[in-house]
This record gives sequence, C-alpha cells and structure tokens, in this order.
Amino acid sequence: MSNTLKVEIHSFSYKKGGIPKDNSGNGGGFVFDCRGILNPGRIEEYKIQTGNDVAVQDYLEEKTQMPDFLKAIKSIVSINIEDYLARGFENLQINFGCTGGQHRSVYSAIKIAEFIKEKYPEVEVVINHDEQPQLNK
Repeated sequence: MSNTLKVEIHSFSYKKGGIPKDNSGNGGGFVFDCRGILNPGRIEEYKIQTGNDVAVQDYLEEKTQMPDFLKAIKSIVSINIEDYLARGFENLQINFGCTGGQHRSVYSAIKIAEFIKEKYPEVEVVINHDEQPQLNK
C-alpha cells in the first residue's frame, strides 16, 4: 500500500472547546491530558505567553515533569504510527488538552509534531492550535 499517513495534532482547552472532533471519519486517536503538569499560566510573567514562547518552553522543560510526560507519549504514539504505516492507514489524530489551551497543550503539540516529522519523514503532520490560531501555519 502506498497511502500517505496524515497525523493531525491539536492543542485544545478543556474549558473552552473540549476534545476536538475527528473529521477524518475514522474516529479514535489519542487524547492526552496535560493538566497534571504544573501550569506556567499561573505565573505572572508567562500569563500572556504561549507554549510556543521560549521562556514558557524553558519553564516546562526545567521545572515540571513535562520531559517525562512527552517521553511516554513518544513511545506510545510511535507504536501506532509504525503499525499504521505498515497497514496503509491514512489518518491518526493526536490531541493535547489543558485548562486554557495556551501553554502546556501548545508546547506538547509542537514537540510531538517535531518528533514525528524527524522520526517519520514520510508522514504528513498537520498541527492545529484550536485556542491559539495565530500559531497555526
């Protein structure tokens, strides 16, 4: 099979929009809850920033359990991507939620997108920041 696997990644807010709908028609995928990680949005200097800002990223990498969280996610996501590639699947959705969809979920979505692009260059990766549309490319 020569189908291209498209991985759609969302960051979202549990409070505002909830878990994104899978429009591929396949249903399923992953939903990871980032609310167990310390929230940089509770610190004044980070309130107006997002998970795309270096200062927030540094905070998440140095002062929280985010590195361990993402390591576990990379492992589980890789299992599905490799299986989906082998079986010719065309769609996988990965969602990261936090309280406001601004810091932890944005950071997680960015880092997992980077990981997938590097490890699986044959995979098409699309990232959507549902609460931070200015970050969508």
